[in-house]
Amino acid sequence: MTVIKEVSVIGLGYIGLPTAAILAANGIRVHGVDVNERNVVAVNKGEVPFVEPELGDFVASGIAAGLLSASLDTKAADAYILAVPTPFNDDYSADLSYIEAAADGIAPLLTGNELVILESTSPPGTTEHLARHLAAARPDLDMNQLLVAHCPERVLPGFVMKELVSNDRIVGGMTPRAAELAKGLYETFCEAEILTTNAITAEMSKLVENSYRDVNIAFANELSKISDKLGINVWELIDLANHHPRVNILQPGPGVGGHCIAVDPWFIVAAAPEEAQLIRQARITNDSKPHWVITKVEEQIAESENSAVALLGLAFKKNIDDLRESPALQISLDLAKKNPKTRFIISEPNVDVLPASFATLGNVELTSTAEAIDQAVTVVLLVDHDEYSDVLPAQLEGKQIIDTRGQWRAMETEIVATPATLESIHA
Repeated sequence: MTVIKEVSVIGLGYIGLPTAAILAANGIRVHGVDVNERNVVAVNKGEVPFVEPELGDFVASGIAAGLLSASLDTKAADAYILAVPTPFNDDYSADLSYIEAAADGIAPLLTGNELVILESTSPPGTTEHLARHLAAARPDLDMNQLLVAHCPERVLPGFVMKELVSNDRIVGGMTPRAAELAKGLYETFCEAEILTTNAITAEMSKLVENSYRDVNIAFANELSKISDKLGINVWELIDLANHHPRVNILQPGPGVGGHCIAVDPWFIVAAAPEEAQLIRQARITNDSKPHWVITKVEEQIAESENSAVALLGLAFKKNIDDLRESPALQISLDLAKKNPKTRFIISEPNVDVLPASFATLGNVELTSTAEAIDQAVTVVLLVDHDEYSDVLPAQLEGKQIIDTRGQWRAMETEIVATPATLESIHA
């Protein structure tokens, strides 16, 4: 079996950089590649350009040991890992341009028998598309010398460095040899089981995992709307139902975000539009939830005559700074645009400045959590960051509260509430 000593990781984002750093921590020489010069400069300084616990120590150690470096150009290596975005187009088909661009950077460097791994979450058939793209760029190479595999990431933001080691991995090869070679590379750091299959099944496995989550979240989000209409506390309802030994309902929220669960189901829908009815409806249900929350907030704005509103959280999940496909960001931006006379005070502990999309809005500001709550009449909790658990009942007295995460439900009875509070806290 070929021993891989040198790897180029294309894409130094939330998946690529942790993968590069953990490979370096296990003695492999890693060249990181990114189109963003800011990311390249940060990594070469031993710094991390986003929030991910423990990653900073790995990056700094890799740079200090001379096993990790970053550049704008792809470097020749024994193996190449593509961890680039795969957004969807307006028709929900996948945009493969980032994958193709990464392949174009790799193709001139190939001499034969290098391993090319696609980690980017992608529709069925994308790994084959990558292989054909490389083959077209290098017709001088024997197709049998193109060792292409797919290994989807399966980590949770905020716990990436732990889960890279502890989570099972699925490796799908265009050939059995490619699958085994990729498995050997991941065995350098992954202590869990590594399962091999073909490329298209590996691609589908990641999409199925996230679609399963999406469908179950959609059920919880639909329950929250039904409960609101019937005057039921949805958090209590779910807690009671989950006492059944074979029931495990997830928690509702303001929508579904991130670059996985909010995106991946559409790839299945695009691949089999007539068959993926339930998966499509789950996406529609979850995509509609931010608009439902906006309506709830606007009802409170109307009652309080455009008084200040605190919006707590912008990230797509707790304790990170990742804003990709974030329902909290969408809600905040839409509210500010639709209600120019209302002052919106945003708290997001994991970012220092508001995204550029807020730049032209004069009714929005970023401040501390305590200040946001103190100055607002209506308080909207959009992300369950740990910092928000420290909010005291006294801080919320007399406020109109919309808690989309149920983070404050335990102290509901301690809050001296306005009449609107108990009606809206179950959103």
